[in-house]
Amino acid sequence: MDTRARREFDIRDYLRLDRMPHFLCPGCGHGIALRALLWALHELDVDKDRLAVVSGIGCSGRMSAYVDATTVHTTHGRPLAFATGLKLARPDLTVIVITGDGDSLAIGGNHLIHACRRNLDMTCLMLNNEVYGMTGGQASPTTAASRYTTTTPQGNHEPQFDACALAEAAGASFVGREITLQLPALKNLVREAITHPGFSFVEIMSDCTEIYGRKNELGSSPEMVLRQKHDVRPESYGNEVERPFRPGAWRTGVLARHDRPEYGDTWRAHCARVTETRR
Repeated sequence: MDTRARREFDIRDYLRLDRMPHFLCPGCGHGIALRALLWALHELDVDKDRLAVVSGIGCSGRMSAYVDATTVHTTHGRPLAFATGLKLARPDLTVIVITGDGDSLAIGGNHLIHACRRNLDMTCLMLNNEVYGMTGGQASPTTAASRYTTTTPQGNHEPQFDACALAEAAGASFVGREITLQLPALKNLVREAITHPGFSFVEIMSDCTEIYGRKNELGSSPEMVLRQKHDVRPESYGNEVERPFRPGAWRTGVLARHDRPEYGDTWRAHCARVTETRR
């Protein structure tokens, strides 16, 4: 590991400072998620010239614009499709996809399923704030039951989507979930996901303080972040955090890890066999 990796992490080394100030609302969890990603990349000593960050539409979609690397801001629901082509064409790149709960589970749901199925070596970070925050506060697939949004003024009656269960069932070889309250744990999980040789899916439980929080009277930004510790299962952090078990609470940490053939390797081997048989 070289001197740059041993140097203390300074987030400004990884940001496009000319894009500041950022557009995020005060208290938005997406900024914490971005910090965790950049911290993990620093510890892994990822060369910024070999880093590609792809994002879609929504509050999460703006994250790529702030990263000082090769970045692609794509159409709604399609960042995984763009990232797939990029990684196949340039297998030497570290490819990170930043997407939201609406971007990846609603319009982009099929792309997520097939990215998991293929197991191409890239990392998908899904920032879950339970709402379409940028476009007016509509309900998303992960909006909790009974919550108020602009499209559920009487309270949401639909069941909440478990994105990690979908990712594992679809074939993702690494699946994890973490809350922004636990920043070091989140950084470590993202780091594990990046180093995993296959498709990694990480759900990051974020907070939309202005659109979602106000409408549901969830308190101030610090109160919303602290509330996260009551939304995860106690066994996620052992005995260091004691809290009563709440039925339906999320599990965090590494939820699944499997050894599967990586899609890029099998695809290139297939192409070589086809070429050989045609000679």
